Amino acid sequence: MKILAIDLGTSSVRGLVLDADANPLPGALARRKVRLTMADDGTGTVDGPGYLACLVECLDELAGAGHLRGVELVASSGQWHSVLPLGSDGEPLGPVLTWLDTRPAPLARSAGPADPDAFHQRTGTWWHRCYWSVRLPWLREHTTTPVARFVGLVEYVLGALLDEAPMSISMASGTGLLDLHTLAWDVEACALTGIRPDELPPVAPADWRGRLRPEHARRWPDLTDARWAGPVGDGAASNVGSGCVGPGRAAVTVGTSAAVRLLQRAPAGTPLPPLPDELWRYRVDHDHVVTGAAYSCGGNLFAWANRELRLPAGAELEAALDRLPPDGPVPADPRFGGDRPPGLAPAGSGQLRGLGFGTTAVDILAGLMTGLCRMVADDLAVLESTVEQPTEVVLGGGALAGSRWWRQAFAAAFAPRPVWHQRNPEIGATGAALVALGRIAEAAQLGGISRTDEPNPPNPVAGSPPQ
Repeated sequence: MKILAIDLGTSSVRGLVLDADANPLPGALARRKVRLTMADDGTGTVDGPGYLACLVECLDELAGAGHLRGVELVASSGQWHSVLPLGSDGEPLGPVLTWLDTRPAPLARSAGPADPDAFHQRTGTWWHRCYWSVRLPWLREHTTTPVARFVGLVEYVLGALLDEAPMSISMASGTGLLDLHTLAWDVEACALTGIRPDELPPVAPADWRGRLRPEHARRWPDLTDARWAGPVGDGAASNVGSGCVGPGRAAVTVGTSAAVRLLQRAPAGTPLPPLPDELWRYRVDHDHVVTGAAYSCGGNLFAWANRELRLPAGAELEAALDRLPPDGPVPADPRFGGDRPPGLAPAGSGQLRGLGFGTTAVDILAGLMTGLCRMVADDLAVLESTVEQPTEVVLGGGALAGSRWWRQAFAAAFAPRPVWHQRNPEIGATGAALVALGRIAEAAQLGGISRTDEPNPPNPVAGSPPQ
């Protein structure tokens, strides 16, 4: 059996083919960059049909190379929190609001949850611009055509391809409208949005499987009989793909954005562990939750610095970073994209301090990278307070795969904890496949974990060092 894993990310759409044990097959990878629209007012959107076209191109590429032959299961990971308003004809009424969009704000006539602490414990979220409890009323106010219903980006894309595309428990938990204990839409959260239940996607049962529509099965005949599993939120999938599936191992992932998370077993209907005020909690599936903190900055910091500061490239950049003295990085606030919940800092909150005529582009980059390390370290300490054992840390994600210096900076910030690095840059796809197979516990034994100081670790998917 082979597994097609789809990663519906913020900066790219990727499709790769795995073997029955969720190991990537060499060369069976297709990737398309996504055009993200961002502006100083906090806009962070993508075009829904354009995004769907990227996925179709990935599937065409894999099919053309024969990689889809033998695929029996399709797993997917996707970005939490996105939302798209649809008209009565099912067509988008505007762009998709991604997690990066900081424009939504509570309407003046809204008072918020009656008991914010209880709301946080039930839903794992806050009444915040990142979640649908604030986003849906704001979208109604800013959409000229009447909205018939709302979907996430994942449901929109898969809804165009499959016979049906209900919202998985994992994706539903990222909306902020789900009661994590009962796995039903939270009554108070839905009341805050002012919407009816039929305006939300149906929630998929645990054993849900989808199939391609006939017209798409004709386009990709190798997927005609393949079963499509419920999508997994990207953060949850990354934890599993990093091998961080128990309370003793935290995952720190840096892709476009960054996050620190712990995964715990918590079957539906059983009491959930207490949730600290500073942390969120979402569902991996019906039997597991993931708790953590997230940041709007990550690999996008490097992308900005590389574009604007004329940095040296490759080995030359790593050598320049290595030459920095211990106190070399300039003090920096890396919140260029604003805060993720529960913070409310708007986009454009990043700062650089202590600049002088001797400050170099590499100093600035190091300051931004180190600033993120410190933010994550602070939240890791809070996360550790929720478990009764010491934690070790596994670093993962494309941004960390490409920078040995950044891996070492994280290790220094987390000391004296043991810190490792998962070399596989496709941790989201691998994790989604293991969730779909019902083999989350086995992820603790995943290979590919190495020392944080290993230079140019191999990319097990593409067969070459990450670029």
